[in-house]
Amino acid sequence: MHRTRGLLPAFAALLLVACAGIAAPGGGAPARALDPPSADWSADMARFAAEDAASPPPPAPVVFTGSSSIRLWDTLHEDFPGVPVLNRGFGGSHVRDAVHHAERVAIRYRPSRVLIYAGDNDTMDGRSPARVLADFQAFVARVHRELPGTPMAFIAIKPSPARVHLLGVQRESNALVRAWADATPDVDYIDVFTPMLDEDGRPRPELFGEDALHLDRDGYALWRGIVGEYLR
Repeated sequence: MHRTRGLLPAFAALLLVACAGIAAPGGGAPARALDPPSADWSADMARFAAEDAASPPPPAPVVFTGSSSIRLWDTLHEDFPGVPVLNRGFGGSHVRDAVHHAERVAIRYRPSRVLIYAGDNDTMDGRSPARVLADFQAFVARVHRELPGTPMAFIAIKPSPARVHLLGVQRESNALVRAWADATPDVDYIDVFTPMLDEDGRPRPELFGEDALHLDRDGYALWRGIVGEYLR
C-alpha cells in the first residue's frame, strides 16, 4: 500500500487497467516477457561480492537498490541510525536490471525490506510508463517468489532540471506504480516526486548538484525525511 498523502487520482487506476500487456492491480505478474538487461553489470555485481567478503552485511538488512541516486547515497548509515541499511545501487541501471540481478542485489541477503529507486534512466531511454510498471511488477514477483511477504517499496522517479522535458512521462509512470502499489499487499510507493517540485510545478534546482540531475546534500536531506517515515 502506498505511503503518500492525498487521494489517488482516478486517472491513474484507469491508466493501469488500460495499459496493454499489464495486469490490473492485484492481478498478478505482467504478461509481457522481460527485456534483456540494459547493459553489462558484471563489474558491479563483482564489486558487491567483494564488499560482502570484506565486510559481511548485517542480518535482515534494509536493502536499497536501483540506479545512481541510490549508488551515490553514501550517507545511508548516518541518515538512518539504528537501521541495518545496505546500499546495492548500480549507477545507470534500469528497473529490469534489478530483476535480472535480484539474487545478487536483494534476495541473497534475506532482507527485512527492499527499496528500489529506478525508472529515471528507463524513461530517459524511451521506456514507456507501462514498461516501467511491468518491470517493477516483475521485480516484486521475483523477490516474493523466494521471500514471500517481504515489504518492498518503489521510490518515485524524481523530477530534475536536466530532465524537465520528461516530467509528463515521469508523472504517468509514478501514477501507474502508485495505483498498483495501492492495490497490492506488501508493496509501497514513496512519493519523493511531489515535494521536489516548486509552486509552479517545476523541479527545485536547490536540490541538485551541478549536473542538474543528481541530488546534492539538500536533496538527500529531503529524501531522508520522506524515506525515514516509511522506515518507521
